[in-house]
Amino acid sequence: MSPHTPAGRARRRVGRPTSRVLSRRMIIETGLRLLDEQGTEGAGMRAIAKELGVQPSALYNHVAGHAELMAGVRELLGERIPVDMFAERPWEEALAEWATLYRSAFAAHPATIALLAVLPLAEDTALTGMYDTVVGTLVRAGCREDRAVSVVVALESFILGSALDLIAADDMLDPGPRDDVPAFSSAYRARAERLAETGQRPADASFEIGLRAMIAGFGAEFGAGPA
Repeated sequence: MSPHTPAGRARRRVGRPTSRVLSRRMIIETGLRLLDEQGTEGAGMRAIAKELGVQPSALYNHVAGHAELMAGVRELLGERIPVDMFAERPWEEALAEWATLYRSAFAAHPATIALLAVLPLAEDTALTGMYDTVVGTLVRAGCREDRAVSVVVALESFILGSALDLIAADDMLDPGPRDDVPAFSSAYRARAERLAETGQRPADASFEIGLRAMIAGFGAEFGAGPA
């Protein structure tokens, strides 16, 4: 102790505080990280509190409960899916870019796919702005208003399935050395040879084919006008 420090008084430590100041975003980011590392069973409120070194009750000053936590995780991923391309590009190109970014955002956090795919939108969520942009673009492109939301849901179903495919093994459909499925075996080998030439992953090739087909189909339906 310094001779200038009064007896009985500990010297005040200079620098960063020993504990972090909790915030809603910190809690949600920690929840997302635990989802990635441990899955849904390891990302509850108690687990998050333990990870942050606080009592579980401290979390409830910022997040009402698990449902709000998951809604926050969904919004956090939504922040990584920009929509500015819809104001700058033809609708087909913008939709393809949006779908690709959407897939990448969820493929980076595969544990969230099954969890968030069935989660209703939270009240006052910022994600409604993303959907408003996409739906508005589709309607202006000629989509019937009563079908626009169904088009988005159909596309989201494809995107999330493709996100799971992206983290699967590249050879998961390999039929092996069999003679009883000649069409499948031949097509699999032909695809493998083609992908070897291009350096493209099977999941990416499948996503591009499916996305082109869906957008072409949407365009054909939009151009047909009301049924």
